[in-house]
Amino acid sequence: MTMSSAAVAASLAQETGEAWITLLSIAHPDLATMPEIGGTIRFAHHPVDIVSRGATYRAAYFEVSLPDDAEEVPRVTLRVENVDRLIADALRAIASAPTVTLEVVLGSTPDVIEAGPYELTLRRVDVDAVFVEGELVYDDMLNEPYPGDSFTPDKYPGLFP
Repeated sequence: MTMSSAAVAASLAQETGEAWITLLSIAHPDLATMPEIGGTIRFAHHPVDIVSRGATYRAAYFEVSLPDDAEEVPRVTLRVENVDRLIADALRAIASAPTVTLEVVLGSTPDVIEAGPYELTLRRVDVDAVFVEGELVYDDMLNEPYPGDSFTPDKYPGLFP
């Protein structure tokens, strides 16, 4: 993905007033049944709420720790402030792993995605009084069996006499 001319100018400038904002979305089909959430939890790593593409991202502190180069399967750690317990209650209520999307926008043009979207799966969630922490993993396509099916007589009777 290529950056906009405003993003290129901001990143090449010696000084800039431009703000780079990371957007975090946590989505799961079970979240649609929670009226206080409305289907997707959205946070912006910014002091004020951000509206991007018609959706409001609540201002929140969160950290994304990138993996080391030495890891076989890249894993990313996510820590989100557990200020109003919204995210903790929502994650406890869903049955399977949610999808997390990370995007980067500029403060002046929040509707233009400068980096991303990066879609990961949230696993191994730990909740305490201050933070919700979990592991973000990419789909490990390299370790999937190939071919996906076994050629057995019950599935493929035409292959066997």
